[in-house]
Amino acid sequence: MRAVDTNVLVRLVTRDDAVQTASAEEFVRPGAWVSHVVLAELTWVLSAVYELDAKGIATAVEILLNHESLSLQDPDVVAAALVHFHRRPALGFSDCLILEVARATGHVPLGTFDRNLGKLVGAERL
Repeated sequence: MRAVDTNVLVRLVTRDDAVQTASAEEFVRPGAWVSHVVLAELTWVLSAVYELDAKGIATAVEILLNHESLSLQDPDVVAAALVHFHRRPALGFSDCLILEVARATGHVPLGTFDRNLGKLVGAERL
Protein backbone atom coordinates (compact mmCIF):
# COMPACT_ATOMS: atom_id res chain seq x y z
CA MET A 1 0.00 0.00 0.00
CA ARG A 2 1.22 3.51 -0.72
CA ALA A 3 1.75 6.06 2.02
CA VAL A 4 1.14 9.79 2.37
CA ASP A 5 3.09 12.59 3.96
CA THR A 6 1.81 15.43 6.09
CA ASN A 7 1.22 17.80 3.18
CA VAL A 8 -1.15 15.37 1.51
CA LEU A 9 -3.20 15.03 4.71
CA VAL A 10 -3.23 18.80 5.17
CA ARG A 11 -4.75 19.19 1.70
CA LEU A 12 -7.36 16.49 2.40
CA VAL A 13 -8.36 18.11 5.70
CA THR A 14 -8.15 21.82 4.92
CA ARG A 15 -9.02 21.71 1.21
CA ASP A 16 -7.28 25.07 0.89
CA ASP A 17 -5.77 24.45 -2.54
CA ALA A 18 -8.15 23.03 -5.13
CA VAL A 19 -5.47 21.59 -7.41
CA GLN A 20 -3.51 19.92 -4.61
CA THR A 21 -6.70 18.68 -2.95
CA ALA A 22 -7.75 16.98 -6.19
CA SER A 23 -4.29 15.42 -6.55
CA ALA A 24 -4.38 14.21 -2.94
CA GLU A 25 -7.83 12.69 -3.38
CA GLU A 26 -6.78 10.92 -6.55
CA PHE A 27 -3.62 9.57 -4.90
CA VAL A 28 -5.40 8.14 -1.84
CA ARG A 29 -8.44 6.79 -3.72
CA PRO A 30 -6.95 3.27 -4.16
CA GLY A 31 -5.81 3.32 -0.53
CA ALA A 32 -3.01 4.94 1.44
CA TRP A 33 -1.29 4.43 4.78
CA VAL A 34 -0.76 7.17 7.40
CA SER A 35 2.05 6.79 9.94
CA HIS A 36 1.93 8.06 13.52
CA VAL A 37 4.62 10.62 12.66
CA VAL A 38 2.56 12.05 9.81
CA LEU A 39 -0.55 12.16 11.99
CA ALA A 40 1.34 13.93 14.80
CA GLU A 41 2.77 16.45 12.32
CA LEU A 42 -0.70 17.04 10.89
CA THR A 43 -2.15 17.91 14.28
CA TRP A 44 0.71 20.36 14.89
CA VAL A 45 0.15 22.03 11.49
CA LEU A 46 -3.59 22.28 12.10
CA SER A 47 -2.96 23.96 15.43
CA ALA A 48 0.04 26.17 14.64
CA VAL A 49 -0.65 27.16 11.04
CA TYR A 50 -4.42 26.84 10.66
CA GLU A 51 -5.19 27.77 14.29
CA LEU A 52 -7.69 24.96 14.78
CA ASP A 53 -8.77 24.42 18.35
CA ALA A 54 -8.76 21.04 20.09
CA LYS A 55 -12.29 20.25 18.93
CA GLY A 56 -11.33 20.91 15.29
CA ILE A 57 -8.20 18.79 15.60
CA ALA A 58 -10.15 15.94 17.20
CA THR A 59 -12.72 16.12 14.41
CA ALA A 60 -9.97 15.95 11.77
CA VAL A 61 -8.43 12.86 13.42
CA GLU A 62 -11.84 11.20 13.67
CA ILE A 63 -12.49 11.86 9.97
CA LEU A 64 -9.14 10.32 9.08
CA LEU A 65 -9.82 7.28 11.30
CA ASN A 66 -13.07 6.71 9.43
CA HIS A 67 -11.83 7.65 5.95
CA GLU A 68 -12.68 4.95 3.42
CA SER A 69 -9.34 5.17 1.60
CA LEU A 70 -6.90 5.79 4.45
CA SER A 71 -5.37 3.22 6.79
CA LEU A 72 -3.91 4.77 9.90
CA GLN A 73 -1.01 3.05 11.61
CA ASP A 74 -2.41 1.19 14.62
CA PRO A 75 -5.92 2.68 14.43
CA ASP A 76 -6.79 1.32 17.89
CA VAL A 77 -3.83 3.23 19.34
CA VAL A 78 -4.93 6.40 17.53
CA ALA A 79 -8.50 5.93 18.82
CA ALA A 80 -7.23 5.48 22.40
CA ALA A 81 -5.11 8.64 22.05
CA LEU A 82 -8.19 10.47 20.81
CA VAL A 83 -10.10 9.46 23.95
CA HIS A 84 -7.38 11.05 26.12
CA PHE A 85 -7.30 14.12 23.89
CA HIS A 86 -11.07 14.60 24.20
CA ARG A 87 -10.76 14.45 28.00
CA ARG A 88 -7.62 16.62 28.24
CA PRO A 89 -7.25 18.71 25.09
CA ALA A 90 -4.57 20.88 26.70
CA LEU A 91 -2.19 17.92 26.45
CA GLY A 92 -2.13 18.03 22.68
CA PHE A 93 -2.89 15.06 20.51
CA SER A 94 0.78 14.16 19.98
CA ASP A 95 1.40 13.62 23.70
CA CYS A 96 -1.69 11.43 23.92
CA LEU A 97 -0.43 9.44 20.94
CA ILE A 98 3.04 9.05 22.47
CA LEU A 99 1.50 7.57 25.62
CA GLU A 100 -0.74 5.17 23.72
CA VAL A 101 2.09 3.98 21.46
CA ALA A 102 4.18 3.28 24.57
CA ARG A 103 1.27 1.41 26.16
CA ALA A 104 0.55 -0.64 23.03
CA THR A 105 4.17 -1.73 22.77
CA GLY A 106 4.42 -2.59 26.48
CA HIS A 107 6.73 0.26 27.41
CA VAL A 108 5.01 1.94 30.33
CA PRO A 109 5.32 3.86 32.43
CA LEU A 110 6.11 6.71 30.10
CA GLY A 111 8.43 9.10 31.90
CA THR A 112 7.50 12.75 31.50
CA PHE A 113 8.11 16.14 33.02
CA ASP A 114 4.71 17.27 31.73
CA ARG A 115 2.49 17.88 34.75
CA ASN A 116 -0.73 17.08 32.89
CA LEU A 117 0.53 14.08 30.93
CA GLY A 118 1.91 12.67 34.17
CA LYS A 119 -1.64 12.46 35.54
CA LEU A 120 -2.70 9.86 32.98
CA VAL A 121 -2.59 6.16 33.74
CA GLY A 122 0.55 4.77 32.17
CA ALA A 123 2.56 7.96 32.55
CA GLU A 124 4.91 8.83 35.39
CA ARG A 125 5.79 12.42 36.16
CA LEU A 126 9.48 12.77 36.93
